[in-house]
Amino acid sequence: MPAKINYYTIPVPPQLSYYVRCFWVLEGDGPYIHRSMADGCAELVFHYKTVFDEITRPGKIESSFAAGLSGPSQVFRRFISKQDFGIFGVYLYPYAIPQLFSIPATELSNQMPDCIALLGSKGKVLSEKVFAASSNLERVKILSVFIEDQLYKHEQKEQSMLAVINKIIHSDGTVPVEVLANNYFLSIRQFERKFKQFSGFSPKLFSRIIRFQSAISRYGNRQLSLTDIAYDCGYYDQSHFIHDFKEFSGFDPRHYFNGNTEGTLWKEDKI
Repeated sequence: MPAKINYYTIPVPPQLSYYVRCFWVLEGDGPYIHRSMADGCAELVFHYKTVFDEITRPGKIESSFAAGLSGPSQVFRRFISKQDFGIFGVYLYPYAIPQLFSIPATELSNQMPDCIALLGSKGKVLSEKVFAASSNLERVKILSVFIEDQLYKHEQKEQSMLAVINKIIHSDGTVPVEVLANNYFLSIRQFERKFKQFSGFSPKLFSRIIRFQSAISRYGNRQLSLTDIAYDCGYYDQSHFIHDFKEFSGFDPRHYFNGNTEGTLWKEDKI
């Protein structure tokens, strides 16, 4: 019998919406394999019921964190839980990393530090509060207070760069990088340096990852062909689409969009 999975999101308080995309919850029965794919955004993750292990290669499993941050990523990862599980997540814009933690986003690209490594004793206290919470709505309140406090202490006034990254995300990576650089009156070199500091990647790689994320959001739309998806997401041709999809997900897009691929069970109930 397949595992039962429940995934849902919780709206963000208006005062945090520029830094937090959503709060999310994933609960289900084990055993279950979850696959995280390349993503230009970051996530604070709290396993309040059973910690997943990471499958680093076939036959090799390593312990993962109970609470930590998954930085902006250009790679896919595989995790397994053999028991029932519950995960609470905070889906962050990438520029939230330097704004919350005073760390360049590049230092956390493709990294997964636990809360103590990231925040020291404050991370230990935060994790304990989240784990002890009686409900996920209480977890929203705990983390909203934490994020507001961190922004008060560390927020940097870099609105132009934050606006550029936000524009790329909400245009699904289709806005030319040169246009953005020119619009914000920076040289290409200045632009790329600042961009990496606040996004974790070069503008072109970041745009590719966001375009890929736009493609996987079409999962479950049986009316779209692969050609339709590639065109809608701004790919020049099928070969570029297939290349990026394999690199960022580990799947051939034909396999992925046929449904019931590893780690997509949480999406099935949303179709």
